[in-house]
Amino acid sequence: MPHIVTERCVDCRYTDCATVCPVQCFWELQSPAMLVIDPDTCIDCGLCIPECPVHAIYPEDDVPEPYKPWIAKNRELFPSGTNITEKKEPLATAITLEDVHQRESASGWAIGEPAGG
Repeated sequence: MPHIVTERCVDCRYTDCATVCPVQCFWELQSPAMLVIDPDTCIDCGLCIPECPVHAIYPEDDVPEPYKPWIAKNRELFPSGTNITEKKEPLATAITLEDVHQRESASGWAIGEPAGG
């Protein structure tokens, strides 16, 4: 079961997760501006989950309902990205986890945090 990067990463593009991945399964996208995971390469180790400042990464079986479309989007989008293994500065538009929670709350979502996040 691969891990999934969700919408929480869009316009943030924190790269901490990519630096700990033992199989180099993270891909940097320009549009949307984020990282995604190659689901066929991910080994489900979970090392990336606690590294993400906005808790955008979930095990596939635990992706919250509002973010379920990102399961398919990771698979669809990663081929258009560039493999990333080193830390970069987050985007200038990056938000905090508190900002993510406020945005989700404003949408009426009660999103649980990923296990290990």
